[in-house]
Amino acid sequence: MNDARGPLVEDTSREARLDRPFVALAAASCAIATFGLLANSAAVIIGAMLIAPLMTPIVSLAFALVRGSVAVARRAIATLAVGAALSIAMSAVLARLVDLALPGSEILARSHPNLLDLGVALAAGAIAGYARVRSTIAASVGGAAIAVALMPPLCVVGIGAALGQRELAYGALLLFTTNFVGITFACAAVFALAGFATHHARGAIVTAALLVGVVAVPLAFATVRLIEQSRVEAVLRQALVTDTVTFKRVLLLSASVDWLASPIRVELLVRSSTPVTPTQVSFLQAFAERRVGRPLTLVVDVSPVQTVTAASPSPPAAQSGPAQAPPASSGGTTAP
Repeated sequence: MNDARGPLVEDTSREARLDRPFVALAAASCAIATFGLLANSAAVIIGAMLIAPLMTPIVSLAFALVRGSVAVARRAIATLAVGAALSIAMSAVLARLVDLALPGSEILARSHPNLLDLGVALAAGAIAGYARVRSTIAASVGGAAIAVALMPPLCVVGIGAALGQRELAYGALLLFTTNFVGITFACAAVFALAGFATHHARGAIVTAALLVGVVAVPLAFATVRLIEQSRVEAVLRQALVTDTVTFKRVLLLSASVDWLASPIRVELLVRSSTPVTPTQVSFLQAFAERRVGRPLTLVVDVSPVQTVTAASPSPPAAQSGPAQAPPASSGGTTAP
């Protein structure tokens, strides 16, 4: 693999520079990703990932860390910082112009990172590094860029800032940081294993590993919360479907859990053809508390079921004109 040492050093040094093609690609991919997020279109977002240039300076940074090249590392960080700042600013402006009322599922999906996202970043970074060492699999870099999704989280940061939703922006920024740290560490490790390391490599890899550990802390809490939320939703769904007689005719549409409330607040949106009584909700809450092992506050929003066919009677028409005054009594006077 060492025969590629010279060209790889030159390529990574060149790709660390901030130039017009990088800015143009960053702006174009940001615009496409932002519009895809606002339109809630996964296909458009994937297209933006394919042309996003953010992976190249991260790979250059990882190689510079292993080689001990401070100048290249600084250039790579500056290039990535400019691309990130440009993406956040552009997405915020575009979100203001579109004036989105509520974020869609594609936006929300990038605001709650967990340890699974860190695993994806590590795997994608390893593939990207190995593809640079082995040019025969260079086509895999595109797939790694799609898997790790660097541009969409930055766009969600801008959208969250434009909507005034700090939690949304924070979650997306954490996801981007997770991807950045994971890719850098995995790429540096692959370059070191491939024989490109100098005496600076050990310190750089240890530093990157420590950063991965720091990022993993909030991700671990988010993962535990996700597992517990899935457990609560599974218990409630089972209770509604199979374990309770009172909710046999109820269809669970969605469930949301507020983990910051004390006790935990669980809101269910259900569809029912019959009224849901407080006694039934109290029974389900007690049942769920026994299964989960912690106190809950259960709130059930009921959406009524209305069956309509062509033969169904039409509802009475509302009066369109003003109400007629009652006839005046005999011998009385009417007001003018």
